[in-house]
Amino acid sequence: MGPMEATIIDRLAGAFSPDVLQVTNESYMHSVPAGSESHFKVVIVTDQFSGKRLVQRHQSIYGLLAAELKDSIHALALHTYTIAEWAEKNGTAPQSPDCLGGSKAS
Repeated sequence: MGPMEATIIDRLAGAFSPDVLQVTNESYMHSVPAGSESHFKVVIVTDQFSGKRLVQRHQSIYGLLAAELKDSIHALALHTYTIAEWAEKNGTAPQSPDCLGGSKAS
C-alpha cells in the first residue's frame, strides 16, 4: 500500500466509520508510470449515507479529499452504499471499465 492509498483509507475511515471500506489503487490499469497512485476505486458502506442522495454522498467524499484531488488523484471511482443497499447488492460493487485513454487505446 502506497502513501496516497493509506491517506484515503485514513481520511474515509476517520470521517465515516464505515462497515466496509475498500480502496483499490487502479493506476496500473492506466497509462501512467509503474508505481503511480493516481487512479482509485473506493467502495464505502456506512449508514451515514442514509437519506442522502448519491451526489451528496460523493460531494462529502470530494470535500474530504479535496487537497488530494487537486494535486495527486486523477480519477476516483466512488461506490457509496448504506448497509441495506450493500446487502441488496450482495456485497459487490461494479468492476471498473478498461482504460481507453493514452497508449492503452485500442
